[in-house]
Amino acid sequence: MKIYNTLTRQKETFVPIEPGKVKMYVCGPTVYNLIHIGNARPMIVFDTVRRYFEYKGYKVDYVSNFTDVDDKIIKEAILENKPAAEISEHYINECKKDMAGMNIEPATKNPRATQEISGMIDMIQTLIDTGHAYEKNGTVYYRTRSFPGYGKLSHKNIDDLEPGHRDEKHALKVDGAGEKEDPLDFVLWKPKKEGEPFWKSPWSEGRPGWHIECSVMARRYLGNTIDIHAGGEDLVFPHHENEIAQSEAANGVPFAHYWMHNAFLNINNKKMSKSLGNFFTVRDISRRYDLQVLRFFMLSAQYRSPINFSDELMESAKVGLDRIRTAVTHLNEILADAPDTPATPSEQEKLTEAGKFTEAFETAMDDDFNTADAITAVFELVRFANMNADEGSTKAFAGGLKEQILKLTGVLGIDAEIEEGLLDDAVEKLIEERQAARRAKNYKRADEIRDELAGKGIILEDTREGVRWKRA
Repeated sequence: MKIYNTLTRQKETFVPIEPGKVKMYVCGPTVYNLIHIGNARPMIVFDTVRRYFEYKGYKVDYVSNFTDVDDKIIKEAILENKPAAEISEHYINECKKDMAGMNIEPATKNPRATQEISGMIDMIQTLIDTGHAYEKNGTVYYRTRSFPGYGKLSHKNIDDLEPGHRDEKHALKVDGAGEKEDPLDFVLWKPKKEGEPFWKSPWSEGRPGWHIECSVMARRYLGNTIDIHAGGEDLVFPHHENEIAQSEAANGVPFAHYWMHNAFLNINNKKMSKSLGNFFTVRDISRRYDLQVLRFFMLSAQYRSPINFSDELMESAKVGLDRIRTAVTHLNEILADAPDTPATPSEQEKLTEAGKFTEAFETAMDDDFNTADAITAVFELVRFANMNADEGSTKAFAGGLKEQILKLTGVLGIDAEIEEGLLDDAVEKLIEERQAARRAKNYKRADEIRDELAGKGIILEDTREGVRWKRA
């Protein structure tokens, strides 16, 4: 199995620290609002990476955090006149709903930054004691130049980051103002401002900087050295670069052996932005599509390739997913009446021949998790099943083809077999409950019902004539 390692800029054969086990940390969202489809890409990509490792027989310890203390959360709390903890708790719960809709497997652990403060204080103290950090007026800074390897992940020359130098790719200008010993130093701990949440520390009542949070959570739940650290390519610098500096200075060993980063998602060939009016949350998409379609769309490109979101491409993904599901439905119809006898010699040859599609799937996934080519292999298997399974097939043959399709789509986190789902009268009952909630001005419950139905592939449309519904 080959993985493209951002650290070395080349594909490398994956060799785990401990045979048969994978320790994997993926940076999670900052929970101040509903997650957007840009957040969804790393969630789907690295959930699929995890699933493939499990398919290959590895035991995966998969840790993905929630950043639940941050300037954005505090700003939202002030706007809504609510405690910051209430804001983060609400959006963690909403995030989990969206993740379930996208069929993201629950992480081994979802640590929250606010629950790991003592570990952050301990690591910061270690960095101070070893000369890698210093305190000024209650703020603790990391001495960036104290770490000789700084820049090794982002492949930046530290001298090019001086004030006045500009990094064109990241449009970065390092702040040289303030009380730092060096303009490149970054914050590990900062004093509270009026009205902000805070924790007591040896330096001030305050809160941790963003970068130290992941270093501590990865160490606590996976150890000083982990196999894979992953996230979006926007995190390479400065977040992941700073994590390496902190962790390796504090722990004295390499932080992660492999660094994986997914490329950006654009909207109609433009960067997603609220100001451009092309900003979509996962919840927005769920009102138009089954979130399995979103997942299928995300996996239609190799994770290191930029992907463009558009109505046309989503419709194409829906057609592709429907094609797979239709094939499975057809096999189920054959199975309902097929004789329960062993596969004929001819069918056995065809089942053996179908094995080449599984081999093609695994070849694609072994090559840095190329889900685009893996999906192509699934389509070829579906075509083979459509051409060779019919009313005269045995249960063993039709069942073998179905099992193979479900096994491969399961690795991708795609539900290829459509369940009966909600009966029409059950849908109508929930719609009636939603209407009653709206009349009672219980809009929270009304939205919950809409989202519940959307998660099951039921799209509601409010019209002048009343509420209409359809299956996505």
